[in-house]
Amino acid sequence: MSREFDILVVGAGIVGTVAASLLVAHRISAPPRIAVLADRLPPVPAAGSDWDLRVFALSRASERILRECGVWDAIPRNRIFAYERMCVWDAAGAAGERGSLCFDSAEIGEANLGCIVDGRVLQAQALSAARAAGIVLIEAPVSGLEVTAAGVRLALADGRELGGQLLLAADGTDSPTRTLGGITTAGHAYAQDALVAHVRTAQSHRNTAWQRFLPTGPLAFLPLPDGRSSIVWSTERGAAARLRALDREQFGRELTEASGEVLGACELTSAIGSFPLRLQYATSYVAPRIALLGDAAHVVHPLAGQGLNLGLLDCASLVEVLADRADGGLGDLSVLRRYERWRKSENLLAATAFDGLERLFSQSSPLVSGLRVLGLGAVGRFPWLRRELARRALGLVGDVPRLRVDRP
Repeated sequence: MSREFDILVVGAGIVGTVAASLLVAHRISAPPRIAVLADRLPPVPAAGSDWDLRVFALSRASERILRECGVWDAIPRNRIFAYERMCVWDAAGAAGERGSLCFDSAEIGEANLGCIVDGRVLQAQALSAARAAGIVLIEAPVSGLEVTAAGVRLALADGRELGGQLLLAADGTDSPTRTLGGITTAGHAYAQDALVAHVRTAQSHRNTAWQRFLPTGPLAFLPLPDGRSSIVWSTERGAAARLRALDREQFGRELTEASGEVLGACELTSAIGSFPLRLQYATSYVAPRIALLGDAAHVVHPLAGQGLNLGLLDCASLVEVLADRADGGLGDLSVLRRYERWRKSENLLAATAFDGLERLFSQSSPLVSGLRVLGLGAVGRFPWLRRELARRALGLVGDVPRLRVDRP
């Protein structure tokens, strides 16, 4: 009824399984000494199914991290789409003109600005890589946690107990493990829901990610390989409920209008999903023998599409810190504090920036709107600044983990 491991990872989503695979790839522990736990393991996507409503815009940093643990090359090529350009603009301006900011991968000497990846397929391949590496997968809810000087013990709902030196909480926004570990959160809810769907547009997306900032929230079009776009439409909660209730033709008309007809008429080709938006951050990323990863540590507004990218950087940073430790065991708090100092500062900076952008672009006064248009236009006139912003978004500069930039 009891098993012993070196590292227990709670959460079998992308962040949890990638963290476990990186631990193996960098020989932090042997595969049979790492366990990944989940209430239920994610199912394998049905062959020939449409793209998941949840898609991710992954940076070059994330691509390299996924290569580290054998996930990237296992993703079917028709579930990845590299986009070459990005255009963001204020509703008071026009795409490619006044009040817009455009990026091109050619300007920074890169093949693309990132890749759109099917969320369900990515999750399945991350789980498959962990299984292939020999990591132990356990399907059972966690019902209790005990932390001692010697290690951690997890009680499972089916009566089993697991022991380990280090516990990684990667079980999402409402992380039960974070709560059991006594770590609190702060932040606030946005009065917005994000609608997600796939649409076909009259005009080609031109390998470009488009984002229009409306007073009610940003609307993004992410290009897919079959010519469609995946939309993320953040809007006020009441408006989101009204939009979800529309028929396909009505929804298409409203989406076309909200987009400023940047891609012409829009036709809905999928169901519409939605999720509430919030800013949330853990007051501490670590506790004795515990570390938080991904959404368990931080949740940001999706306007920049950086949520998973930040979570994967958490994984890579923690592995680097553990690999570089000179003294202390896997759960040594002084070692874990180095991870916290590194990632908490980076993630809080990103969260604050995204929150500030959301507040700025939600202001509808003519004065603020005019200043936004001027500001976007001013940034667009400086090629060196555009290049720096693009390289930072790709994860090519900044305080980044060593392991993912040392690999091609």
